[in-house]
Amino acid sequence: MKLSRPVSWFLLAFGVWSWFIWITFVKNLCKDGSGLAFNDAGDPTAYFWVHLLLAVTSFLLGTAIGVIGFRGVRALRREAADK
Repeated sequence: MKLSRPVSWFLLAFGVWSWFIWITFVKNLCKDGSGLAFNDAGDPTAYFWVHLLLAVTSFLLGTAIGVIGFRGVRALRREAADK
């Protein structure tokens, strides 16, 4: 399957965006002071674990999408160099 240049760049940008957003989200989740993520004893709550699982899953999917975009961009550059 061959990806177009705009699609390849979009997928790569989505992967980079995913890294930025979800790493920032996990940092903020770990610093949560509202009482949602950690109980009074400082132990993680169900809210923390569910949101951490969502963040890790989204991070991994974003990484996979970014890799597909990177491979598409690299293939297009290699194809252009061969011409």
